[in-house]
Amino acid sequence: MNPNEIADSERLLHQAEPFNRRDFMKNTGLSALGITGMPLLFSACKTNMPNAYVSAGMLGQGKLPFPPGFVWGTATAAYQVEGAANEDGRGKSIWDTFSHTPGKIVNNNNGDVACDFYNRYKQDVQLIKDLQAKAYRFSISWSRIFPSGSGTPNQKGLDFYNRMVDELLANEITPFATLFHWDLPQGLQDKYNGWQSRETAKHFAEYAGYMAEQLSDRVKHFFTLNEIWTFIELGHSIGMHAPGVKLSTAELNQARHHAVLAHGLAVQAIRASGKTDTKVGVAENIKVALPVFETPENIKAAEIATREINAGYLTVIMEGKYTDAFLSAAGANAPKFTAEDLAIISSPTDMCGINIYNPECYVQAAANTDGYERIPFAKSHPTSTSTWELLAPETIYWGARHAQKLWGVKEIYVTENGYSSTDELSVDNRINDTDRVMFLRSYLSQLQRATTEGCPVKGYFYWSLLDNFEWASGYGIRFGLYYMDYKTLQRIPKLSASYFKAMAAANALL
Repeated sequence: MNPNEIADSERLLHQAEPFNRRDFMKNTGLSALGITGMPLLFSACKTNMPNAYVSAGMLGQGKLPFPPGFVWGTATAAYQVEGAANEDGRGKSIWDTFSHTPGKIVNNNNGDVACDFYNRYKQDVQLIKDLQAKAYRFSISWSRIFPSGSGTPNQKGLDFYNRMVDELLANEITPFATLFHWDLPQGLQDKYNGWQSRETAKHFAEYAGYMAEQLSDRVKHFFTLNEIWTFIELGHSIGMHAPGVKLSTAELNQARHHAVLAHGLAVQAIRASGKTDTKVGVAENIKVALPVFETPENIKAAEIATREINAGYLTVIMEGKYTDAFLSAAGANAPKFTAEDLAIISSPTDMCGINIYNPECYVQAAANTDGYERIPFAKSHPTSTSTWELLAPETIYWGARHAQKLWGVKEIYVTENGYSSTDELSVDNRINDTDRVMFLRSYLSQLQRATTEGCPVKGYFYWSLLDNFEWASGYGIRFGLYYMDYKTLQRIPKLSASYFKAMAAANALL
């Protein structure tokens, strides 16, 4: 861009503050996005916006830019998409057992075939490429590599991931690998009761080190565990996810401790076995407390609440200690641990993945011992077709900001964010998921706000690339950018796929 164009763009930026609200919306094109009632975006415009945004000419084109180099990607998980449950030496996982137990999954669905990604990955890599996505977050099936959880690796399983990684790189798509997305080898569940034993954590570290040794010449980003909160709480407390057990409070706290210990051991194993430029972190569904409205007092209350609510998860991982309030509340049921455990759990990481769907709660400042008070959700609070997914776009902003403020995270990725919809096929074979487009626009406007304010969010992975096996909900819930016809396995792009593609190409909110 020539100097005159840069000067014109800079004049527009400096003139923006004196404009009245209506003039500013008109000149930036924000009114066309239907977000004229979002004052938070105006405060962001008063921050130090990088000159690259200005020189790119984006301020007068109805675009809200993301930082240069921002990563746009999509995500899936092995058991949800791969299928090929009994092919090439793969061992059973707890989700094979659970989904084949009558009554555990809606319509008794299972992941035996799923999206048949194992046999169709080349086709799906082209779908990723067509989205203009430059990264793909996938998970590795532990039991495809070590059929019983440990012992001799299965070469055919490793070969599959080698082929897939090479295919991604050949199409200029950066691979982001997740080592555990809930599909614990059944052999470890049978032998040790899974996460109830420290032995499972040790075997996970061995597996993590092996995968880093095999893939880190090409895969430079590894996430250890995905959503510890979900697989511990839903799988071991409520029992609605695999392995479907309901532990006592003491047993649950100990299983949780073993899971975060597994993360730390895996970080160390990846450091020891991977290439020196390998980055590692955890991908956790951070439980986000939102200030009910943004006063300094409520913001502080939200920070306090977020730290405490995540005490057994991100807080102990990032700080190397359980909070006093957590241990006091647990009492005699507190996990048994050593100082060495805590040092391992808090092994330094390079990045942090945050999975963002619904907020944990709204809070306001309170003169009590907690320092905050929860505000209950209204019965009419909007949700997606998944009734658990309470909608609050600011969750993605505060999730990133809390991670930065509370724990000093230097590199944040939104490793999941998605919306379930009815996704009905029209007579002309289209899916006009306008609600998902609205969701993307609303949430990404808040993520853009975070980046504009200097929050180190490096990338965004939409959940998910394809409709897939949604755990206990089976195939009845759809999150994908591509519609899956489960009878023919045809992939059909939704309207939201076109929207995502346009944003990824522009590196901006449209």
